[in-house]
Amino acid sequence: MIPAPRIKVLIVDDSPIAVALVRRALCSAPDIEVVGSAGNGREALELIPALNPDVVCTDLHMPVLDGLELTRQIMARFPRPVLVVSVSTREGSPGVFSMLEAGALDVVTKPRMGSEPEYGAISDELIGKIRILSGVHVFRKSPKREDAGVPPNLPLPAAGKGLRGGMVVLGASTGGPQALQLILSRLPARFPVPVVCVQHISAGFQEGLMQWLSASSALRFETAGERGVPAPGTVCFPPEGRHLEFHADGSYLISCAPPLNGHRPSISATMSAAARCYGSAAAGVLLTGMGDDGAHGMLELYLAGGMTIAQDQGSSIVFGMPRKAIELRAARLVLPLESIAALLVHYFGAEKGRMP
Repeated sequence: MIPAPRIKVLIVDDSPIAVALVRRALCSAPDIEVVGSAGNGREALELIPALNPDVVCTDLHMPVLDGLELTRQIMARFPRPVLVVSVSTREGSPGVFSMLEAGALDVVTKPRMGSEPEYGAISDELIGKIRILSGVHVFRKSPKREDAGVPPNLPLPAAGKGLRGGMVVLGASTGGPQALQLILSRLPARFPVPVVCVQHISAGFQEGLMQWLSASSALRFETAGERGVPAPGTVCFPPEGRHLEFHADGSYLISCAPPLNGHRPSISATMSAAARCYGSAAAGVLLTGMGDDGAHGMLELYLAGGMTIAQDQGSSIVFGMPRKAIELRAARLVLPLESIAALLVHYFGAEKGRMP
């Protein structure tokens, strides 16, 4: 039996220590081969044609040519998966998310010297993300897509009536930040129901993600607090490393329960809670991502009478989570990313002239 070819990785970082730590982490994976390293983006662009890496792992801050311009150049000249490997901070770095906007697919914490358990956990996450991205087919970065609107002749049930008028839960993983940006930038400031987002992202990057998303959205952004009350026109994220659920009165319940299928926060945990608390007044949207988190929670929401939407394969960077929801028959609608915001606006009666 011929063994599968190893995943070829190019490391781009101006710190020799960082390169050594990433290389050490990847050398523990038998299916990954580090084919080279570069100290800046210009060197990387010179190496890519010869090395033909499957995944480029790059930092943001580098001399000569930084990670943002490198990502732009890769998308224009040598389209392939780019993974941002950066130092995480509670404030985040706008540049990291600008790299995602430019075409990078995900972000992960840079390995650092510390305890072996900590280093091992970061290394495992890095390896896992490289394995996922190696299977993604990347096209040249295209101009921002126009709103496709609600597909014509789409049969839509009336929005359910329930606690506080409704709720939207958006769940995403790999490729999710870009998908969330597109949807949230197209919802009006007076969107009549609260929006909850559960995005799988490396620890330390969520605050930066929220700041980046808020720059292109008319909605308000906040981190949910225990017993906080969901408000229309507001986007809430769970605190890092916590599940976001709901008390019987609709207020936020912040849970330290064990990870669900390996995730905390879990999309399924939030969608299941929305099904129990909001029932048919809730809508759940499952976006691009690997695995099946969110699918079973969406099924509970579907059975409770809520609106459930899965992103279609053509617009998903990774079609794992939406595919599982479709297989479970948990999705009432399967839509391209460009149609989801318009559908939500239409469904909750938020069109111009109909705002409360």
